[in-house]
Amino acid sequence: MIYQLKYHPSVVHDDIPALDAAWRARIKNAIENKIAVAPEIFGIPLRKSLKGHRKLRVGDYRIVFRIERKTVLVLAILHRSIIYKQATKRALP
Repeated sequence: MIYQLKYHPSVVHDDIPALDAAWRARIKNAIENKIAVAPEIFGIPLRKSLKGHRKLRVGDYRIVFRIERKTVLVLAILHRSIIYKQATKRALP
């Protein structure tokens, strides 16, 4: 099953433009080939304040997302050192 992808506005305006071209291509590939196809298999469940969300590791970057029926909401695409603080601020209850 192919999932519909939705992006948090901060991902579109802040996260993706901050990536260089090589990382942008790798992350786009991971989203299209893993998250859009089988997010429950490739995404690792998160705990505590991000319970209900999942993460996908792409090198030093992490993609935090949430599965909602047939839609995947991408919450953040950031470096591993800051992803969880930023994703917590963007998370839905």
